[in-house]
Amino acid sequence: MIQSVMIMEGKKWTELSYEEKNRQLYLRQKDLLDTFLEHKAITQAQHDKSLQDLTGMMDIPDLNI
Repeated sequence: MIQSVMIMEGKKWTELSYEEKNRQLYLRQKDLLDTFLEHKAITQAQHDKSLQDLTGMMDIPDLNI
């Protein structure tokens, strides 16, 4: 279930644009929420609400994940 979060195209973190960094941080947070759900540390409702809040706060467009 955990997605691999890789630095884009082998670039170093310092070479990424703001949007690329934002996307990487979003994916890491989403993976963490997915892990919590997988291990039953949170409910599906909590996962969905947290993901919705995260997406809104980080102003992430549809990533087609």
